[in-house]
Amino acid sequence: MAVNIPDFAALLAPYIGTVPAEAVPAFLARLERTAAQRYRQWAEDFPEHAPGLLECAAREDLIADEVEGIYPATEAAQVKAMDEALMPARDTYYAVFAQLSPVEQLTVQANAERQGAAAWRNMLPQEQDAAHRAVLERCARHEEASADYLDQLLPQLSRDQAHQA
Repeated sequence: MAVNIPDFAALLAPYIGTVPAEAVPAFLARLERTAAQRYRQWAEDFPEHAPGLLECAAREDLIADEVEGIYPATEAAQVKAMDEALMPARDTYYAVFAQLSPVEQLTVQANAERQGAAAWRNMLPQEQDAAHRAVLERCARHEEASADYLDQLLPQLSRDQAHQA
């Protein structure tokens, strides 16, 4: 199955670019929460795999909590910019999945998790605080754990989908 995997950084750049630079990590944290919502929906769609999918959702929320903890963005202008960009960014992210089968959706999401891990690691060279660097690395590992889970789940879902066809 050949699935077109978008470059999520490029796809979301028009929205990320409207957020003040110092608030971008907090905005990315908000986007992690939208991914958590997707995982919760997939858990409803695949109740037999709900525990693992809900673990992925929990990791997305944990990433958001950790990033917001080290990069709070609470100034009025930052909050306004994030609020204005979040729904269009979320809708753009969700639109990627709209015409895909569930297996294709999770294939894209597994890749998105790896892109997310790379994004957190790309912040490391600019971060001087060792504790913040540790948080960013931990976030990258959470992303990879979700990608690994999806990678191991996908063959089973593909077989299930083939049997239903």
